[in-house]
Amino acid sequence: MKFRVERELLTEALGAAARVASNRNNAMPALSGVHMQVKGDALVLTCTDNDLSVRSTLAVGGAQDGVAVVSAKLISDIVRAMPEEKVTIDAQGEEVIVSAGKSQFTVPTFAATDFPNIVVAGTQPVTIGAKVFGEALGQVVRASSNDMQRLALTGVLMVAEPDSVCLVATDSYRLAVRQLPGATMLGHGAEIVVPGRALSELERLIGGAESMTMALGENRATFEVGGSTLTTTLLNVEFPKYKQLISGHYPNKVTTAREPLLEAVRRSRILARETTPVRLEMLSNSIRLSVVTQDIGQVVDELDAKLDGTEITIGFNSQYLMDGIDAIKGDEITIESTDPVKPAVLRGVGDKNYLYLVMPQRLTS
Repeated sequence: MKFRVERELLTEALGAAARVASNRNNAMPALSGVHMQVKGDALVLTCTDNDLSVRSTLAVGGAQDGVAVVSAKLISDIVRAMPEEKVTIDAQGEEVIVSAGKSQFTVPTFAATDFPNIVVAGTQPVTIGAKVFGEALGQVVRASSNDMQRLALTGVLMVAEPDSVCLVATDSYRLAVRQLPGATMLGHGAEIVVPGRALSELERLIGGAESMTMALGENRATFEVGGSTLTTTLLNVEFPKYKQLISGHYPNKVTTAREPLLEAVRRSRILARETTPVRLEMLSNSIRLSVVTQDIGQVVDELDAKLDGTEITIGFNSQYLMDGIDAIKGDEITIESTDPVKPAVLRGVGDKNYLYLVMPQRLTS
């Protein structure tokens, strides 16, 4: 196997391989590798951890057809560090030679026969708008958990509703809900739970694509976008009941400009430790944001705002609050609340399709 390709193109594709390839399965070392296959002037890169797989096709200058499997992280780091714009990869026996200009690396390969076959979802794919779906993933996946001991919270619920598909994620500290009006990628009443890690990678693959396809199998989903195919095992879990959390009445609502609020929270994080809450005082004509960290200092920011309801002070985890504000689209944001110990809801003004609920954090004084 031998080919020549633009370094930047290969670097981007190998970056996805390094993220997906498993580095924890000592029983199957080939899972830490990227499967490279050249046929004519097409290079197909495949990586998997047995639950998530990504296959990408690149146009290359093919010199010799063949297959090689090499450490995904290692070859990704090597190609990224190469000094020239063009990189040549040449598989010879049990080694792969990576060269550019006068630089050359030689690394061992894994047995290609040890690399697993990738099974994709076999149903008829449905075409969906990639731009809107990618935006929805960016708003929702951030609320999913990385705690594998709470498997249901690591997934994103996709459920078909009468006139839309709804995406939901929660890590029990915050909840993100996004409606996709008119979407039909799921059958009537269907619901699936997709690993958040898979959808995070899918968001990267979507980039600026305009369209993509989605196919569902009995226990897996396959997404195709651009020259890449992502297949993931679905989670066989019961997703937490969430609707009662967002159906209540919130008597207090403050409206303010989104970007200044986001910047103020970012500034507060200079002083905020992980456990230090950011204090939001929602006043009649302003929001006063402050953080006091013992032995470090304090910060106070005040922003123009409009309050409907009663003045109230609530503490929040600064990272969770910042994530929610960042996910909102539009120039203005509302924060709706009941009291300092119940969840608050963030929405964009005029946006009925997205909300971000966040639990408060206790203030000590």
